[in-house]
Order: sequence, then C-alpha cells, then structure tokens
Amino acid sequence: MRIAIAQLNPTIGDLAGNSERILAAAAAADREGANLLLTPELSLCGYPPRDLLLDPGLAPAMAAQLATLARSLPPALAVLVGTATPNPQADNAGEKPLFNSIALLGNGCVQQIFHKRLLPTYDVFDEHRYFAAGQHSNYFELSDDDRGSLRIGVTVCEDLWNDEEFWGKRSYRTNPIAELSELGVDLVVNLSASPYSVGKQPLRESMLAHSARRFQQPIVYVNQVGGNDDLIFDGGSFACDRSGTTVLRARAFDTDLLTVDYDRACCDLTPGTVAALPDCREAEFWQALVLGTRDYARKCGFNQATIGLSGGIDSSLVAAIATAALGPENVLGVLMPSPYSSEGSIADAQALVANLGIDCTTLPIADAMDAYDRVLEPLFAGTEFGVAEENIQSRIRGNLLMAIANKFNRLLLSTGNKSEMAVGYCTLYGDMNGGLAVIADLPKTQVYALCCWLNRDRELIPAEVIRKPPSAELRPGQLDSDSLPSYDVLDDILHRLIHLHESAGQIVAAGYDPEVVRKVVKLVLRSEFKRRQAPPGLKVTDRAFGTGWRMPIASRRTAAFAELDTPATTGPIAIGNASDPSNPTELAIGT
Repeated sequence: MRIAIAQLNPTIGDLAGNSERILAAAAAADREGANLLLTPELSLCGYPPRDLLLDPGLAPAMAAQLATLARSLPPALAVLVGTATPNPQADNAGEKPLFNSIALLGNGCVQQIFHKRLLPTYDVFDEHRYFAAGQHSNYFELSDDDRGSLRIGVTVCEDLWNDEEFWGKRSYRTNPIAELSELGVDLVVNLSASPYSVGKQPLRESMLAHSARRFQQPIVYVNQVGGNDDLIFDGGSFACDRSGTTVLRARAFDTDLLTVDYDRACCDLTPGTVAALPDCREAEFWQALVLGTRDYARKCGFNQATIGLSGGIDSSLVAAIATAALGPENVLGVLMPSPYSSEGSIADAQALVANLGIDCTTLPIADAMDAYDRVLEPLFAGTEFGVAEENIQSRIRGNLLMAIANKFNRLLLSTGNKSEMAVGYCTLYGDMNGGLAVIADLPKTQVYALCCWLNRDRELIPAEVIRKPPSAELRPGQLDSDSLPSYDVLDDILHRLIHLHESAGQIVAAGYDPEVVRKVVKLVLRSEFKRRQAPPGLKVTDRAFGTGWRMPIASRRTAAFAELDTPATTGPIAIGNASDPSNPTELAIGT
C-alpha cells in the first residue's frame, strides 16, 4: 500500500484554486502508484479561514467544489481532503454550525466524512468559535487490489496533541490515538495545519514518535505550508514507523509531494526520503520570514515592496528578507535623511543597496521638517524640543513611504522589531506604517544574530551596520541606550515576562535591577494601544504580538508591580519627555 503526502500551500477562501492544487497533487501521486493521498487540514479552503466560516454560503460552496473535485480525481486513487461540513444539530442550544472535517473521496464521489474531535482554543486557535467537536473515532478501510485492505485511523491536527504520557497531563478528556489503537487500526494518518514557531518541528516529531512507540502504530502526518496573514506554516510533513523512527520527511518551508509504503508483511512503514531540517535557529527564522513575506505579498496581490532605509540593522534585515522573497528587481529602498542623519548611516544604507542589488531613491526631509516647524510655531512657542518634534520626523517619513506605496501599488514593509513593539519604542503613523511588519516577532538580539548568520559566506549586511550602536537619529547624538536598557538585558526581561509569564518579582529574583524591571513592565503595559494599531507581524515564536495576543488596552494591572512597590521604586516610569504615567505618550522611533 503506497501513501502519498501532498504538502500544499493553499490561499484562504480560494476554493477553485485550492481544488486545482489538490488535483495536481493527485495526478502526481497517481503517477507514483499511490493508493491514498493525504492533504492538510481544511485544505479546500485553507487554514485558518477565521470568520469566513460565518458566511452561510461557504459550506454549500465547499460541498459543491468537493463533489466537482471527486469527479475529477484519478479513479484508482483515494484522497483525504480537509473541508468544513454542516452540523445537523446546530439548531440545538449551544451547538456550533460546522464541523472541521475530512472527506474521503474515491470512485468519483464523497465516500465518508470524518470530524475533528479536539478543538484548540489557546494561542492563535479559536476553533470553538466555529466548530462542533466530533464524537466518534474516525477510520476507514482501504483495499489494495486483491491483497486485502487496511484499516486506517483518521485524526486532524490537535487530535494528536493529547498524549498524557508525553505531556504529563491531559488537556482534553479524550485521546483519539488511544481509542483508535483499541479499535485495532493498522496505521494512523493525521491531517494538520500546524503553525510554525521556532523549534516546533523536533517537538512534533518527538510527540508522534512517543505515540507510535506507545501504541505500536505507524503514523503519517501531513502539514500545511505557506504564509496566511500573520501565521506561517512550515510543512515538515513526516512519517514514523512503529518504533518511532522518522522514515519520511518533506521539505521545510516549501511545497512537496512524497510517498511512503506500508509493508503488510511487517505491518509497518518502510524507509523513504527524509529531508534535512534547518541546521540552526537562524536558518529557521530566515526561511520562515522569507516565506511569510513572499506569501503575504502574493496572496494580497502585490508584486513589489517599498522599505524605508535608515542605515540601521532592522531596516537592513527587512530589506534582505524582501529581496530574497520578491527578487531585487521588485524592492525599492527609500533613504529619507534629516539634518540629524549621520553621513555614516547614509553610506551604510547605500552599501546595503549595492550588496542587495535593489533600486533606491533618496528623499531628504529637511524642508518638510521646516514646514511643520512653521505651522506649529505659534502653538509650540516657548516649549522645549522633545518627543513630539522627534515623532514628526518619523511621520514625515511614514507619509512619504505611504505615498510611494499608494502611487505604485507597492507593499510597504514595516521594519520594527519585537523589542521595540514590546516597549513602544516606535511611532504611530510613522515607522509603524505599512502593510506587513516583517520582523515584529524577532527580538533585537536575534536581529543581530540573524544578520551575522546572513554574512557567514559574504557580506550582505554591511559590517558597520552590525558594529555601530543602534540609534533612531532623531536628535543629535541619540542612542537607543539613552532610553532603554541594553538589548541583551531588555530582551531577556521581555522573554521572561512575555514567554515565561514570570512576575516582576521573579524577574528581579533572577538578578535584574528592580528599577529596570519596573520600567520595562510599565512600558509593555502602556504600549498596548500601539500594538493594536500595528500592521500584521509574522509569527515566528511561541508568543507573538498578533492573533494569539489578547490584552486589553484600557486596564490597570497594579498586581504587576505589587512585589516592587517600595519607597525606592514607586515613582512614575517614563521614556523621553513622557512625564504622566497615565498618558500613553508616544516614544521616539527606533531604527
């Protein structure tokens, strides 16, 4: 029995286009002599469809497309397709209108429908908003000519993530894998749309290997690939034999089609192609961000991108990512020097442009700054130069970039990193302008690490960009360290606060200055209103400021400071000229 895995990159809501992708994979699988083809979770509509599922016309349209697809498939091939199907009990109180389903297609028709049993509601997932949970174990029998049939257990993504022996606890009452084992299935297949975060693939493989060994069942896992809004899907589809050994693995961050054979004599999968995993964190981040940027642009109808280049490390990295994603001929760098811009920063930006081979234009902003000064002079007379004037520079640049994007139908890429987004070291309607925040989930220290990794063979990011202290250059001699702790300190505090959910007291107990901790925590809390207005940011860690981040803007979290409220630490915390802690004053733009 030969099983094919189609690692597909669907576009959300494109039923006809996604159906064509499935059909093309089916034709290739048929040529390989496959008996069964697996496609990802919700492969017909793409994952996650979110509130498109509330459209009453979507489920009937999917049913019609599914029937058309079934009639077009090779007659000797059975295909599992992810779809959404109506819940006939939806009129009952509290019942959701749809199931997250898998359709078995064969012999020109839809033969069986299986429903996902475990519905996640954590992080980026909100499946209880749309779906009812399936109540029965899912399996079917597949015949292979005259050699008998296999009993194949069907699971959908989260159905695999509830092994209490592996996790040390159960998140759901039901373990679908254990129940399928009791039913005596020959192997288990899992159709997934599992979003990427760094280091997740080894976790997936360890988890499935444990289940395969525990239940003595081979498992074949297919995952979606591609970028859909802020989420990136890394593929990495694979198969484990009964011993838990990975016998098949598809490419990471790319579409793929592989086959694996089930040997009836030994009741197990035989070894196949095992693609290598990325060899380091930086390689993972790079492939993920390039894929996410390419797909966001392509699926939103853009072929070209625009980036504001400051000569800083963040804009340099975003430009490199955009160049790899879209091609150098489709990337425009815009230099917008002010009277505070150093000659070195301008030269660094020009060197980057030469290294990447992208187009570039220069738009000095001194005259625009003077015009703003003249307009505001009657109102600002007698006041000190401060954050308001600094932010005007950022907003002038943001306006120019948006004008270019509008005029030439280019996607404007925002260049802020996660450290800046966390503490609000960015300007609304300025450097936060854009359609996509490429590195919004990448801490500043990781930005440096990724740029050094990019330069491992040749200098792509100019060396001086990496060496020089980071600065927004919005006033003479300005450095990020004037307003923020060093980035190695800041990023570790942010990791403890955001990813590990440590309290301020716990962070201080780890060795950090209480004043620094209090300042960082306060900035994170006060900056929520900015994050809410930011463009979508590509998710590459397990805790991103995006779909899975659901913090209130108007709130008071005094408990966050309770452990630090001593006479020495009770004063207001501010950056720049922000003197009123109750007023979410903006902070200066970062590079």
